[in-house]
Amino acid sequence: MDFENFTPGKTVEELDRYIVGQAKAKRTVAIALRNRWRRKQLSADLQKEIYPKNIIMIGPTGVGKTEIARRLSIMTSAPFLKVEATKYTEVGYVGRDVESMIRDLMEISINIVKNEKARKVETRALEKARSKLIKLLSGKEETEENSTTAFIESKFEKGDFDDKEIDVEVESMVPLPKIEYISNQGIEEIDMSVPDLFKGLFGKGKKKNRRMKVRDAFEYFKEDEKNKLINTDEVILEARQKLENEGIIFIDEMDKIAGNYSKASGPDVSREGVQRDLLPLVEGTKVSSRYGILDTSHILFIGAGAFNVSKPSDLIPELQGRFPLRVELSALSENDLKRILLEPKNSLVMQYKALLGVEGVDLDFTGSGIDEIAANAFKTNQTAENIGARRLFTIMEFLLEDISFNTPCAGNTEFKIDREFVQSRLKEFEGNEDLKKYIL
Repeated sequence: MDFENFTPGKTVEELDRYIVGQAKAKRTVAIALRNRWRRKQLSADLQKEIYPKNIIMIGPTGVGKTEIARRLSIMTSAPFLKVEATKYTEVGYVGRDVESMIRDLMEISINIVKNEKARKVETRALEKARSKLIKLLSGKEETEENSTTAFIESKFEKGDFDDKEIDVEVESMVPLPKIEYISNQGIEEIDMSVPDLFKGLFGKGKKKNRRMKVRDAFEYFKEDEKNKLINTDEVILEARQKLENEGIIFIDEMDKIAGNYSKASGPDVSREGVQRDLLPLVEGTKVSSRYGILDTSHILFIGAGAFNVSKPSDLIPELQGRFPLRVELSALSENDLKRILLEPKNSLVMQYKALLGVEGVDLDFTGSGIDEIAANAFKTNQTAENIGARRLFTIMEFLLEDISFNTPCAGNTEFKIDREFVQSRLKEFEGNEDLKKYIL
């Protein structure tokens, strides 16, 4: 993503293509993203003094908090990680400590940088792989009639060898066992290949012959050449810089570790401890990893939660201060649910039409049908648990269950999804709110 040309307005426009409403939340994250670029334009000394303004999104489930974060990860090439606060425990308890999220983010950053470098060496890797494979084929195919490499190249380019099987020498794959050790910061996990530990003693990994088709061998050689052309030390260095200056961590379910929620759901002495462990990460600290020391000072943290049982003020004061920006996302109205069905680029209506269209079924969603689906979703959210836009998934699946089941035998068929169709499918729930709550 080109942040120089991607203004906050354009960021909001991009989010509008997938998310209905929630203008305040979109504006807030758009400004936060733009500030990342603005900071980069300053002198190195001043960059160190400008810290990201972390955000807390407050709102019921299913209103777009996670989707906003997910779309940010797709829009930007910055290292992005979504985690749940309830996944972690206080240091000293069995489970993952909060610092592991920084290490996970580093792995993501490495993959981003590695993929960027792989694209740059794609052409060179392709040529090297092609030459290696043609040389291999030349040895296999050489006869008195066709002993020239040019002849082999011609057949290779035409795809004549695609399904031919050849033996390729590959490096044996060793599964990576997970090793746990106890450090002064809790239980750590390392993925480690045992031969790597003793590479200096036993030499390189063993090679073995594997039989594969030529087209598969070509892909294998191409990836192998890419890895040889990429400097691992450069990847780690760039990934660390990318993480420290562009990293974004989305922490969901923040309300579940707040004070009142703990009291309402039973004692859990580790929840406040998780908050205390989060403090240094959000404020800025050094985290040790297998790639060196990682600085969290300029990582942008976005917290989120429904905060229906607890509220942001139930978080410990120090953590509240680390999230100075708070934005409330509104519950979805009936009109919002209607718009969600139709307007987003990946709308539910579009998805179902495309899925069933694969087997020749044409779904015709009329205006009255859309109105009826939205009305039922809104009403069910009011009378049962309010799960926001996720209610549409439940109702749509129920409405189209018979069509989806019978589609393979139906052939080219058109179904009109109008008000009468929706009412007939949902008629069994009329007057039976308990059944409606259970099913929808």
